[in-house]
Amino acid sequence: MNSPVGTTSSPVTNAPWLLARFAQAAIAAAAVADVFRALALRAHDLHPTNASLNKSGFRSMVFVYLMTAAAVLFLVWFSRCRRNARVLSPGAASEPGVWAVVAWLIPVVNLWVPRGLVLDVLRASSLGTTDKGRDEVLVNVWWVAWAGHTVIAMASQLGDGTSMPLLLVTEALNLAAAVLAMFVIQRITGLQSTALRAASPTPFAAP
Repeated sequence: MNSPVGTTSSPVTNAPWLLARFAQAAIAAAAVADVFRALALRAHDLHPTNASLNKSGFRSMVFVYLMTAAAVLFLVWFSRCRRNARVLSPGAASEPGVWAVVAWLIPVVNLWVPRGLVLDVLRASSLGTTDKGRDEVLVNVWWVAWAGHTVIAMASQLGDGTSMPLLLVTEALNLAAAVLAMFVIQRITGLQSTALRAASPTPFAAP
């Protein structure tokens, strides 16, 4: 039987602030790199030269490295938050740990299922707060921006890739999703920090 958080049998854990900061920085860097990558690819499509090919190739490589780092750091942060959520609310975030990672990587599935996983962690971390509705709106708006960017970016690959209006919409959603993701990370980590601190046993004062 699970023990309530804060009892002597509960595992001692902390909010993953360091992972949160690394994930936020990597997400911001990857989002900016994506803008420069998209501009370089469009320039190459319009005026293909060896120089433009090298430039777009280099920027694409940098983006792939940064995006990979951002994805790994985010998933590690999210895994820590899921573990904390189970401590704060036994029975919450009950999906297998592998599924909580794999769901982000499967095409089509990753456009919907991970949103529910994030909401589960958010709800388990916000017990006793009065801002649950606002926090869920934050997650939903982030998810719309991220899914919209993903779908439009995939659709743009079917065309010639030179439409400036389409590029502007795609990259605006990209930047919006990155900023909102950073807010989501900040909010969940902050909620867990407050909840875990409040649930920690208070040592008796020395006589």
